[in-house]
Amino acid sequence: MLRLVLVGLCLGQPAAADCRLALALAVDVSRSIDAADYVIQTDGLAGALSDPEVRAAIFGPEGQVALAIYYWSGRGYQDLVQPWVILDSPEALDAAIWEVRRTPRPAAPMATALGDALSYGLDLMSDAPDCERRVIDVAGDGRNNDGITVARTYEREDFTGITVNGLAVGEHEADIVEYYHDELIRGPDAFVEVAPRQTDYPDAIRRKLLRELEGPMIGALPRRNPARG
Repeated sequence: MLRLVLVGLCLGQPAAADCRLALALAVDVSRSIDAADYVIQTDGLAGALSDPEVRAAIFGPEGQVALAIYYWSGRGYQDLVQPWVILDSPEALDAAIWEVRRTPRPAAPMATALGDALSYGLDLMSDAPDCERRVIDVAGDGRNNDGITVARTYEREDFTGITVNGLAVGEHEADIVEYYHDELIRGPDAFVEVAPRQTDYPDAIRRKLLRELEGPMIGALPRRNPARG
């Protein structure tokens, strides 16, 4: 009888494979993101998560998606907008979208501490549900200029099994796309999505979410820093 009870308990619990993706969205709110840019980013991210195609990808048959969202800027500044949540219903996703829309822009925007943002994302991943893939999705428009460097963060911390993707907004720094390719992205099938201007952010984040939700594509072009990860 005890054996039957234990089997029943195991069958009643979701297996780790039920979660296919733990996705942490890291959004730049440093001083280069002015009030108008912040509105574009907020509406763009909320709109992308509301998009019918994105929602269909989230609630697909391949398994569940876990989502966390944090905003970052200067050293020591990270704001956890949405703690980890399993997106197991439209209501759970709508609640996360609401958290994005209701979060105000920081009162005193700071510098761009990209290394610190990565370190925070790594700590956040340690609390993520047990999912098949783990991805940190970093959106930003500038190089690290505060705190620990990106290279030093990767040297001293273990990102094994975690993919870091980038969304490079190219309006403020001409070489930001190359910087994201060469310094930021890391891990299995990492890639950079590009928004040439801030106004391109909504379309770019939608494309990026779809690509991350679809997972690695057979025959996809290799990333430019294949030695990393």
